[in-house]
Amino acid sequence: MTIDVGATAIWPWLAQLGPGRGGAYTYDWIENLLGLNMHSADDIVPEFQNLSVGDTFTLGNNGPTMRVAILDPARALVFNSTDGHWIWAFALYPDGNGTRLVSRNRIAAPAASPPARLFNRLVMEPGSWVMERKMLLGIKQRAEHRASTGQ
Repeated sequence: MTIDVGATAIWPWLAQLGPGRGGAYTYDWIENLLGLNMHSADDIVPEFQNLSVGDTFTLGNNGPTMRVAILDPARALVFNSTDGHWIWAFALYPDGNGTRLVSRNRIAAPAASPPARLFNRLVMEPGSWVMERKMLLGIKQRAEHRASTGQ
């Protein structure tokens, strides 16, 4: 996703990602149907800007716990699940007058039955793509709006 602001204007939105923090900037109603307690912030929340390697948050009551593995402000933020099944990386690359925000996931699903694998392939993967795209658009809209209003 190309965002028409510098990486330092995008970073605060990434730093406050997570439930009980800045949310996920996606379809909160879908996240909350899944019990994830997401409420996407429309502002930079100062108390959520002090992120450190080792900090964690849990996705819902029974979801994975995500741990900050790499923190390189205005360049990269990488989470890994404490069970070792999921890595979620964000990278910021200068791109002309803006910044390219890239999000990548690697999920190593435990062995599953053929019906479960089919469900994941046909429902979960496309659903994840829709949610990820909305998240990137949400970050883009918030960062560009904040820059355009001089906040």
